[in-house]
Amino acid sequence: MTLLVILDPPGAVPIFLALTGQMERRHRHRAALQAVALACGVVVAFAVVGRQILSYLHIDLPALQGAGGLLLLLVALELLTGKTNDPRDQVTTNVALVPLGTPLLAGPGAIVATMLFVRRADHFSGYLAVAVGILAVMIIVYLVLRFSGVLVRILRPSGIEVVTRIAGLLVAAIAVQLLADAIGAFVTTYLHSPH
Repeated sequence: MTLLVILDPPGAVPIFLALTGQMERRHRHRAALQAVALACGVVVAFAVVGRQILSYLHIDLPALQGAGGLLLLLVALELLTGKTNDPRDQVTTNVALVPLGTPLLAGPGAIVATMLFVRRADHFSGYLAVAVGILAVMIIVYLVLRFSGVLVRILRPSGIEVVTRIAGLLVAAIAVQLLADAIGAFVTTYLHSPH
């Protein structure tokens, strides 16, 4: 449930429609599948070897949050100003991978939560529960994005443009929150460090 709340499938719909609303239906469906597949792969990878990767690269979780925030801020500016390329000219996989798959779906929140779940699991049944939970959440997210095409038919191009601006504002807010959390964590760490 925690992971489902963090991924927030209904909240991802406006952003998904803003980025894929002008695509043909089959391309939009493929983008949904690719975004969820990438998000699932990233979350599972960090669940298995996340702590080792971050430790090896000497990266703290706030740094990961800050990077995700900056990436989302760039996307938000494009959505708000309308300076995106025509989605029909884009490679569908690019939209699915960035920003849909990561950092919107498999963002710092989902990655950190999954790493904490794995750390708390101490038996095979615990690891199995985490795996089933991740898979169930990803299926739900895919179904929500897959059938968001109904909204495309209702909204029409002018409605999708309005949704795009609203989505840009929401993405900007998410980005600023990620950056604020990252800065807060860095300040707290620095103030409590013995140096």
